[in-house]
Amino acid sequence: MKDKENSREIQFKEELVRKVKNGDTKAFSLLYAGVCKEMYKFALYMMKHTEDAEDAVSETVISAFENIAKLKNESSFKSWIFTILGNQCRKMLGKRGNHASEEETPEAGHEPDYEQHFDVKEAFARLEEEERMILSYSVFAGYGSEEIAQMLEMNAATVRSKKSRALGKMRKMLEAG
Repeated sequence: MKDKENSREIQFKEELVRKVKNGDTKAFSLLYAGVCKEMYKFALYMMKHTEDAEDAVSETVISAFENIAKLKNESSFKSWIFTILGNQCRKMLGKRGNHASEEETPEAGHEPDYEQHFDVKEAFARLEEEERMILSYSVFAGYGSEEIAQMLEMNAATVRSKKSRALGKMRKMLEAG
């Protein structure tokens, strides 16, 4: 039963992509609604700041809408848009010198979200950009090593190895406290 539901959902998304290719903006809105939270979470962990994450997602959405005709396989929409997002994050990080700036300060009148400022976030931020990208694709976007390998144009075994090393680095940082 679950396979039948998944099949219908895939067909529905493929139909939405075809509609978008024919200029249906409402269909694009539905596609975006299905991935927007994951995209923002991914961008936030890559960019480390809400405004930068919002900019990366916005630029990605514009680029995806403008270039949807280039999407060859309608069932690949999610990985395609995340590839665009990953490239956009890399581009933005490169422009700012690839250095993490100071932590965001909470807006006036808002209590900071202390849960986000614990050791895991700090350890994640200390990883190399490529390591953060691999972990973000895996943990926040839910991609497997084969899909990540395609998006980053690397070997799947290399992705698994780099992911394992990145997690090991984080573990050592967290144990060191």
